[in-house]
Order: sequence, then structure tokens, then C-alpha cells
Amino acid sequence: MATEEKWVDMEDVSQHLKVNKETIRRWIKTQDFPAHRAGNLLRFKLSEVDAWVRQSSTDNETD
Repeated sequence: MATEEKWVDMEDVSQHLKVNKETIRRWIKTQDFPAHRAGNLLRFKLSEVDAWVRQSSTDNETD
């Protein structure tokens, strides 16, 4: 049986990508970064974050 991916918070994403939280907030506002609201909280799936990073780097290569 496959285990379901856990939701993580901003701190986890910040550590995962090695960027500060303000960078993540800016990406959410300006670059369609994959974030989900749970009330006032932001939650993330690291698989979606990793896919966004891969897509963003691919997009930048074509510019």
C-alpha cells in the first residue's frame, strides 16, 4: 500500500529549497508557486514544489 504524501509548511519548503521564506512568498504572488491555503496557513506538497522547480528551470532555458 502506497503511503500518502504529507503536507509540509513554509519552514519545510524553505529548508528543502535552501531559500528564505520571503522568496517563497514572492514566488507565490508572482510565479504561480504551488501553495494551498488551509485557513490562514499555507501548506505544500514537496512533489509539487519539485515539479515547479523543474518546470521553472526548463522555462528559463528556452528564454
